[in-house]
Amino acid sequence: MMDILMYLFETYIHSDAELMVDQDELEDELVRAGFHQKEIYKALNWLEELAALQESDGQSAITTNSTTSVRIYTNTEMHRIFMKCRGFLLFLEQVGVLTTETREMVIDRVMGIETSDFHLDDLKWIVLLVLFNVPGNENAYTQMEELLYTTETGILH
Repeated sequence: MMDILMYLFETYIHSDAELMVDQDELEDELVRAGFHQKEIYKALNWLEELAALQESDGQSAITTNSTTSVRIYTNTEMHRIFMKCRGFLLFLEQVGVLTTETREMVIDRVMGIETSDFHLDDLKWIVLLVLFNVPGNENAYTQMEELLYTTETGILH
């Protein structure tokens, strides 16, 4: 499923291609690109759930301005989000890329990925997708994009 999400991001979002694509056309294109229908459905559903999170009214319990709060992960979350990934999320919060709310959106979307093989690179892509879909996070998105692409090419400064 991560391959489909990355493909969609690079094909439609990152390349500034036409974003208003019919879902049937999109599914056909993904099948032609070699993806399986079941995985396509899961990826599109994942994106719909991300949009639903973004459209929530902002009155959730995760909306807080406390800089001293600490996120305690459930056992289920710790089995999916390994220590290296949790440390990376904390780092992103500390440098201002993620807010408490966007962090929770990222965790929700990580838990929405149906895989037992989840890595730090997958997390970085999910963070990028979440930040892209939340208005007002343009600077954080740019920072994350630079972090993703510079570490992918091995250039970290």
